[in-house]
Amino acid sequence: MSTEPNVASAAATAPTPRRIDEYLKEVLSKNGSDLHFIAGDPPRIRLFGELHPLRNETLSPAFVEEVLREIMPRAAVQRLEEKHGADFAYIIPGVSRFRVNVMRHLYGLGCVCRAIPSKALTLDQLNMPDAVRNLCKVNSGLILVTGKTGSGKSTTLAAMIDDINLRIKGHILTIEDPIEFVHSRRNCLVSQREVGNHTPSFSEALHSALREDPDVILVGELRDYETMSIAVTAAEMGILVMGTLHTNGAAPTVDRMVNAFPADKQAHVRAMLSTSLRGVISQQLIPRAGKPGRVAALEILVNTPAVANLIRQGKLDQLENAMLTGAAHGMKVMDSAISELLDKGTINGKEAYKKAINKQKFEALKDVG
Repeated sequence: MSTEPNVASAAATAPTPRRIDEYLKEVLSKNGSDLHFIAGDPPRIRLFGELHPLRNETLSPAFVEEVLREIMPRAAVQRLEEKHGADFAYIIPGVSRFRVNVMRHLYGLGCVCRAIPSKALTLDQLNMPDAVRNLCKVNSGLILVTGKTGSGKSTTLAAMIDDINLRIKGHILTIEDPIEFVHSRRNCLVSQREVGNHTPSFSEALHSALREDPDVILVGELRDYETMSIAVTAAEMGILVMGTLHTNGAAPTVDRMVNAFPADKQAHVRAMLSTSLRGVISQQLIPRAGKPGRVAALEILVNTPAVANLIRQGKLDQLENAMLTGAAHGMKVMDSAISELLDKGTINGKEAYKKAINKQKFEALKDVG
């Protein structure tokens, strides 16, 4: 009996390679984190925090548009037409998953593709301190992971979700734009929803989540007042809510949350946060000394009774002092975390100075490479 029809059928169903795949595979082969594919420029790779040309060719507007149209889902094409920008996930089967942002700019279209590891790293692999591990063990409340874009927030949250997934039997619900790490179902039922494909917005998905019997809700980004409001309410209701903010520092994160609300509601929000906030992890990635790679420096705020009292009274400017005296609870300010990495020889003085909050403290080291 001939097997030719089966061979033809397999060939017909095999995924067609896209032209962007060769660029993305090249980024992965060099251990890069991002591909910048922008019309009018050469393709670039972000390698250990720095942007370098990937090839010498200049990408023409027509070529970039053709290449991007090959990989954009219909919904992303529509969003691009309406809002001149779109986010979506792209997968090279058997290779990797990518978070893609497509936008219009002066010379045409462009995109940035962030490589997402196929499997979340564990807390052990990330060498996370006990304070982070302890936050994973709380049953309810709000945990925030903050930092600028590319600081490893998603990686940290994925490791925390993975830890919870192994330890408890419950329902983990993630709301992301787009879905990054795909979590397998271990001890938990895991439901993952993507804004734009499965729900119109973070706030709509959070509203719905309250009726979906979750034990843990991961919110990819707390973008606006409504999303923050529902997240805090869910935390008050006994759900563990984990989310990200693009803020630098634990104290500024609490301040940002409070100031997102109207002035007449801020006292009430401070009272809610004082009881529902469990902790804030603020992080930066710093190049390692003497070898490729980056290491995370973590600032950690844990909501002790003293911290809760400061939040309730609106004395947010005193939170840093509370962190300085809260080492027994695992609290740490960013400059202390940087100093520890420096003392271990993990990073050099030049990078410590660049990433420090109080530059004066590291002034003498700014030229020590």
